[in-house]
Amino acid sequence: MYTTTSILGMPHKDWLALRKTGLGGSDAGAICGLNPYTSSIHVYKDKVSEDVEDSDNESMRQGRDLEDYVAKRFMKATGLKVRRSNMMYRSTAHPCMIADVDRLIVGEDAGLECKTASAYNADKWKDDKIPAHYLAQCYHYMAVTGKKAWYIAVVILGKEFKYAKIERDEEIISNLISIEEKFWKDHVEAKVMPDPDGTDVCDEILDEYFHIAKKEQAVELLGFDEKLRRREEVIALKDKLETEQKQIEQEIKLFMQNSEIAFSDNYRVSWSNVDTARIDTKRLKEEQPELYKEFLKVTTSRRFSVKAA
Repeated sequence: MYTTTSILGMPHKDWLALRKTGLGGSDAGAICGLNPYTSSIHVYKDKVSEDVEDSDNESMRQGRDLEDYVAKRFMKATGLKVRRSNMMYRSTAHPCMIADVDRLIVGEDAGLECKTASAYNADKWKDDKIPAHYLAQCYHYMAVTGKKAWYIAVVILGKEFKYAKIERDEEIISNLISIEEKFWKDHVEAKVMPDPDGTDVCDEILDEYFHIAKKEQAVELLGFDEKLRRREEVIALKDKLETEQKQIEQEIKLFMQNSEIAFSDNYRVSWSNVDTARIDTKRLKEEQPELYKEFLKVTTSRRFSVKAA
């Protein structure tokens, strides 16, 4: 069972605020660690933040603009009819789970998720594969709406159109519900950030929460010696790999000499001219000290460093 909220004509900012009140289909894959483009840290930041930010980009806009086209291609390919729901669904049994679905299938207990993909990502859909985070999204919608199946249709730009039907799987749905409820209770409601995952978003959240260091405050570092030793190994390996990378690049540059482009059947290398304009801050400070002070902007950040005891 579920409750619904009409989103027809709802201001975009209000819709974004409504999405913060639960976990949607696009959040499911991130929480499960299946989405290569985002993470549970990002979901956490979005849900606990009071700011209603529109993290829109060109890819997302194209996906929305082409949604109707994908739906029409699906109807033509399958003979099925679809309709918009114009509703935000919320599970009554699991209120932290919400769903804003693309389309519902007319005359069938199922829905439709519309996707677009670039030709560069075509391999993720080959051999009837469906990216794991999109599967999680469809199972999430089935969990919230109770539907027996969910279709997914994709237009791979410039290449092909594909669709698939995903049947309801109670075991998968049960596991997904457990993961989402635990995430909502242990992290969103408790205001406890998920474990760090090495992403830039995680750095941003840590800097935001712990922006200013308290002078002379020290804590005993317990349980991190092994991780710090591993960090030293990673740095050494990184330095070695970066040196190897530079050597390969230098060999190619030597081969290219004054040529801007080099190519083979598999690669295209560019070594082009780039003009960069920078303000000479040292000279500005010496010759125009008042102007320098007027435009000087001081920011505070924290620097992380490790030294052997």
